[in-house]
Amino acid sequence: MSPQGRAERKNTMNIHKSAEDYLEMILMLREQKGYARSIDIAAGLGVTKPSVSFAMKKLRENGYILMDEGNYITLTEAGMKIAQRIYERHKALTAVLQQIGVDEKTAREDACKIEHDISDETFNAVLRHIEQKSKSEK
Repeated sequence: MSPQGRAERKNTMNIHKSAEDYLEMILMLREQKGYARSIDIAAGLGVTKPSVSFAMKKLRENGYILMDEGNYITLTEAGMKIAQRIYERHKALTAVLQQIGVDEKTAREDACKIEHDISDETFNAVLRHIEQKSKSEK
């Protein structure tokens, strides 16, 4: 079975927080630069290149990423689902924290901590709050 097939069989919501951070960073880098490389991931997450190499090996083995000959990293469908879910949470939580007066840097840092542990029920309530606030401002 292909690595992507193995990942799709797994419960993709059941991976470690650090793996979610790596997948989210890959998505963010691809949006910002159009590509993701290990060196960029290390810089973005503030970790060592060997740590990134180890994580990329595990993510590749589990079917969440692909690496080409130029060491450019892409997300598989399973990896993209997780990355998008975490990134959506990150952006929404950052926005809410800023709305209540938290400075941007702290809001981003705290959102990163919260995004992994918040329940779907609470996150959906946050989204409803953002939507209601947006409607009331119009």
